[in-house]
Order: sequence, then structure tokens, then C-alpha cells
Amino acid sequence: MADTRINDRLKPLEQDINLTETFNELDKIAQKLGFLFPEQSYTDKISMWPMISVLGVYSAGKSSFINNYLGQENLQRSGMQAVDDKFTVICFSDDESNQLPGLALDADPRFPFYKINQTDERLDTYLQLKSCPSERLKGKILIDSPGFDADQQRTATLQLTQHILDVSDLVLVLFDARRPEPGSMPDTLKHLVSETINRPDFNKFMFILNQMDTTAKDDNPEDVVAAWQGALAEAGLTGRHFYRIYNPDAAIEIEDENIQERLEKKCQADMQEIHKRMDDIEVERAYRLIAMIEDTAKEIEHKLIPELQYLLKRWKKYVFVTESLIFALLATFAAIWFNTNEIYFSNQTPIVLGLFGTGTFILLIALHLNIAKITANYILKKINNNALARGFLKNTGTRRSLFISFINQPFAWNNKMRRRIAAVLSKVNYHVQDLNNSFANPAGKRTADDNK
Repeated sequence: MADTRINDRLKPLEQDINLTETFNELDKIAQKLGFLFPEQSYTDKISMWPMISVLGVYSAGKSSFINNYLGQENLQRSGMQAVDDKFTVICFSDDESNQLPGLALDADPRFPFYKINQTDERLDTYLQLKSCPSERLKGKILIDSPGFDADQQRTATLQLTQHILDVSDLVLVLFDARRPEPGSMPDTLKHLVSETINRPDFNKFMFILNQMDTTAKDDNPEDVVAAWQGALAEAGLTGRHFYRIYNPDAAIEIEDENIQERLEKKCQADMQEIHKRMDDIEVERAYRLIAMIEDTAKEIEHKLIPELQYLLKRWKKYVFVTESLIFALLATFAAIWFNTNEIYFSNQTPIVLGLFGTGTFILLIALHLNIAKITANYILKKINNNALARGFLKNTGTRRSLFISFINQPFAWNNKMRRRIAAVLSKVNYHVQDLNNSFANPAGKRTADDNK
């Protein structure tokens, strides 16, 4: 079942490289350690087709940008104010454009929103699926987001935005050049810039200042760009190329010919680079998935396992300290009670005393298990990482709680598991070589096709 699901999601890459076996091994390792549930897979965060997302504030021209790219003038509604509160997934269709509800995405495993309602049953109400006959959409999907602004930061919107950031192969973050004070949007800069710069896949983000034609009325459009660059630098984004574009079909008239020529030249160059990355997303996606395998394997060994070891030590310490205090208190009360009832116990048979001792032992075991469970739940509530929480939960079950004194390592973490992770990491190099050979010919050798 897991192999089939992985194959489906990686099908477009099968002709170049076969990542199915490596992803399947990575899933088994994580499931054994408890970082994934048995029914989960790391490919759950992979769309069957490469995915490009367009995010930004509500007036940044996202919908107009998508319409222009696809050559579909009225596919997405646009305007100065927010015109749509849904995330729109756009895919290819031979027929005319169609619009389908969020259920079409929640119930289709080929899309990256499969079973999204399991986390929140209302999430599919913020989703919709559209199709259109643009040739540029073949083999890929686009996502148009609702305006990202402070008054729209509902829990569902942020949750879907984070999910989209994780599963996308390319993320275009658009800002509005008509807004002269970029510093007035700290929440937008926080979620779309500050919280993305430390991601291992940060290279998939492109930051774009759109509608640059509106700056032509200023004495120096470069001042507008500098203001935005300063705002992004304050949010942590430094030394990164900042694209500047506008829609030629909807541009305002620019009176100064020098400014017009300068803006057009920059816009055409940047737009060409943006479109090229969008058109070549299959290649970028392939390398990203290989990097995802490497990053995940390293995260398991160098981050999740050490953090889990620390949490288990805390759990073990808390249990022993709590038990010591409770058992000392119980022992004191028991000693007083036995002294008070000494005559009664001296007249009982060995069988009665044996039953009493057995009952006391069972009671102490039950008390130990409850202390272990309560302590584990206390620690679990403070864990923000879902994978780490799953691993901790697996390591603090009844069986592990019963023999807590012997727990020195997380469940299944041993030399054999280290070798399995090392084997996955070694396969990364082979996958990169296979991919390089698919798109380049470093040796300069003639192929069979060249000889025909």
C-alpha cells in the first residue's frame, strides 16, 4: 500500500530516477522509531505533479500575474480589495474552465490536500479546484492564495499557508509596489519572510515586487525598491535577489521615456527568469526531492533522536522524583497503620498475609504506571514538533513505562538503525548522479540517440 502511494506521487520522475525505494526505506525507519504513524509517509507532502504557489498581500497582483502567465484573462478575479477568501488550486483541462469545491481536493490522493480535513473539518471550505486549457499548466499545478493580511490571519488560513509552504516546489511571494510603507505589514513579513529564511528549502522562494509601473510617478522608483529591500532586510532577508515586475497589459502610462525604458528592461529580464523557473519546475522538483531525502535522514539522526533522548531522560527523572516522594509518604502512613493494627495482622494466616502483599504490589504497579502516564502527558503537551511528539508517545507506552529503569535509548535506536540511515544518505549521491546524467553529459560521450 505504501509503495503504491509513493509510486503514484513520484511517477513523473520514474523515467529519470527511481526514488521509490529510498523514500520507502526512509518511511520504514521513521515508522520504526515512532516519528511517523504506520499509515503515514514522507511523500504525503509531495504532490503527484510539481506545484507552484503564489502568495502575498491581497493587492499584490497575484491573480493578474497568474492570468497573464496562463494567457487566461478572466480565470482569476482581481481587484484592489480582497475578492476571494479561498486557496485556488489550478490544473490543466482540455475543456473550458471549471470550478469545483474543496472536497475535490480533500478526497483526491493525487493532490497535496488529501484528507486535509482530518486536522480541521472546516479546512476544505477554504479550498477550491479550477481547471483551464492553458498549455503551460500541463504537468504542473498552480495555487493562488487569498490576500495575506493582518485582519485575515485566521487559524485555518495560517494552517493552510504553512501546509502550502511545505509542499510547494516553487513559492512566489508577491509584494505591492503601490504600498509606500512596507514596514506597516509586520505580520506578512513575519510569516512569508522571517519564518522561511532558515528553511532547508529556502531556495524555492522567489520574492517579487509587483506593479512597478506605479512607481514611475515618483521622482526615483529606486527609492521605492530601496524601501522594500530595507523592510525585507529587517525581516531577515539579506543578500537575496529581489525581482521587479509589472503586467504590461494593465500598466499605467509612463510619461518619462527614460524611466519607462528602465522599468521595461528590468521587468522583461525578471519576468523571463521567473517564467523560466516556473516552466522548468520539473527539474527543480527532482533535485528538491533528493534534498528532502537527505535533510529528513539527517534530521532524524542529528535532531529528532537527540531531542527524544533528552525528553526521555526528563521523563525518567520526573517519574523517579515523583514516585520517591509519593512512595515515601505512603510508606510513612503504612508504617503508622501497621503499628496501629499489629495485633490484627499477627492473628492472620500466611494465605491472608500473602493476598494482602500481592494486592499491595499490584496497587504499587498501577500507581507507577499512572505516574509514568501523567508525567509523559505533561511533557507531551510542551512538544511543538509533531514527529517528536509521535516518537515520544511511542517510547512512553505501558510496556516502556513498566520497565522505565532500563530505558537508556529510544525504542529501536541502535547500530543497525544507524547503518540504515547511513545507507539512505549514501543513496542520495547516486540519485544526484542519475539526475545529472538525465539533464547533462559531463563526460561528453555520444548517446545512442546521438548516433541515430
